[in-house]
Amino acid sequence: MSLEASLFQRRRPLTTAELEVIPWLKRLLPHERERAVEDLKIANAQPGDFVCRTGRPATYWFGVIEGLLKMSADNAEGQTMTFTGVPPGGWFGEGTALKREGYRYNIQALRKSMVAGLHVDTFHWLLDHSIGFNRFVMNQLNERLGQFIAAREIDRMNNPNIRVARSLAALFNPVLYPGLGTVLRITQQELAYLVGLSRQRVNEALTTLAAQGAIQVEYGGLRVTDLQALRSAPF
Repeated sequence: MSLEASLFQRRRPLTTAELEVIPWLKRLLPHERERAVEDLKIANAQPGDFVCRTGRPATYWFGVIEGLLKMSADNAEGQTMTFTGVPPGGWFGEGTALKREGYRYNIQALRKSMVAGLHVDTFHWLLDHSIGFNRFVMNQLNERLGQFIAAREIDRMNNPNIRVARSLAALFNPVLYPGLGTVLRITQQELAYLVGLSRQRVNEALTTLAAQGAIQVEYGGLRVTDLQALRSAPF
């Protein structure tokens, strides 16, 4: 049995508290929200579980309620390129769901995560009936385009400090991840997986960023104190 199948079998309805952290639900009219809530399911993904895998058809539109996921793809040479991490509050795969095609990337849990899913049929029903939902998805697509362009630029950067800074800035996108705030629960090893550097080199970069006043390293994560510096400063 595949990990995706196992994840599917562990699904359940969301609790009231879990529904409250889904940003797009607040944009729906009562009858639209009722249909969405009836369809939404959530499952516990263990570290290493694949939520989506390249080539598999899109059956759900996914969001992270708790935890941290990694979006990546393998090139023809077998090298892995990480596009971004997906922290709590992030919903992804809207482009694939819109086209009802196979995924062009892998989504994998870096730690124990709670992942919600809206069936693609309900996703399309909301697109056909809800102006609020359409605006949310349109903003998602616009931000996602900028995110992937930035990921390509980050992948070509040779300066590890800037690479870590820009990768962190991408995780604090207020449109894609509105519930994150200023604190990200992430270990140095998890960040190393996302950035494509060693844990030791990530630690050195974080020390530099903290010394420049852009972040504060806290127990179990880090706090961003100057997001604009992470996005643009040379370090």
